[in-house]
Amino acid sequence: MSEPSQSFSIAPMMEWTDRHCRFFHRLLTRRALIYTEMITTGAVLRGDRARLMGYDPAEHPVALQLGGSDPQQLAECAHIAADMGYDEINLNAGCPSDRVQEGRFGACLMAEPALVGDCVAAMRANVKIPVTVKCRIGIDDQDPEVALEALTRAVEAAGVDALVVHARKAWLQGLSPRENRDIPPLDYDRVHRLKAAHPTLPIVLNGGIVDLEQAAAQLARLDGVMMGRAAYQEPWRLLAVDPVLFGEGARFETPKAAAEALIPYIERELRRGTRLHAITRHVLGLFRAVPGARAFRRYLATEAVKPGADAATFRAGLALVADMDMPEARVAAA
Repeated sequence: MSEPSQSFSIAPMMEWTDRHCRFFHRLLTRRALIYTEMITTGAVLRGDRARLMGYDPAEHPVALQLGGSDPQQLAECAHIAADMGYDEINLNAGCPSDRVQEGRFGACLMAEPALVGDCVAAMRANVKIPVTVKCRIGIDDQDPEVALEALTRAVEAAGVDALVVHARKAWLQGLSPRENRDIPPLDYDRVHRLKAAHPTLPIVLNGGIVDLEQAAAQLARLDGVMMGRAAYQEPWRLLAVDPVLFGEGARFETPKAAAEALIPYIERELRRGTRLHAITRHVLGLFRAVPGARAFRRYLATEAVKPGADAATFRAGLALVADMDMPEARVAAA
């Protein structure tokens, strides 16, 4: 199995990047690396793995993000994930939610760089696939120059394959998880300095990446970029990833063509008992400035949640939308 490219990835996002979302995103780009939602080590070891960790083979390359702080448990979970065919294991050292604070993982790990190094070393010893870490530049009153450097040295010494840096502090005291996405200021320069200090370590930038022009500019200085909310809320942007960043043809010429390609998956999932809304909620932002886009969103918001909603419901929604490309995709094709 070849290592997945870190050049462009879609961020792991709780309650967003589930398996339906990932399948849909893969229809839009062949090359982006996609991530699961964070799954805790306890859930992997004691939960319903088929439900929590199942994925469609079409999702490759796909990475599993783990939440935990016990090296032995993480090593065991990494082995399970590798056996399931995941392409990468990512350790979450950046999530600021109350849940992770109670469990001593996520962003809390920024205060324990040696432990993060131990976790990486344990996973690396147990699997052959890449092991990466996603972190912040610091937490609370930490000095980002010191905190990020300490974490980087620890994971680099442990053999980490890449470090994904959300270029914001996380304030565990005083800010909610939602506020932590926006209020702490972005500091791209800190990430650039980190790359200069660690030239051989692949560094991926996360936070505030809203379009592919911005992503391409960062790729001139870093090894990769990770797009989060922009990829989810405006998935039409992903149609241009392969042409703009990888010099390859787009999977589909228009968002509507990509949406129509989702129909066989919808039909298959409905037969398995999945509700239509569980899939279509990820598609609502696919059309921008396209005639009928608002009608499409309104129709699915009301009809897809009804009992008995099926592929015909989705087709009826698509019939409201014109078949035209997106501005960013148009630039990519020029």
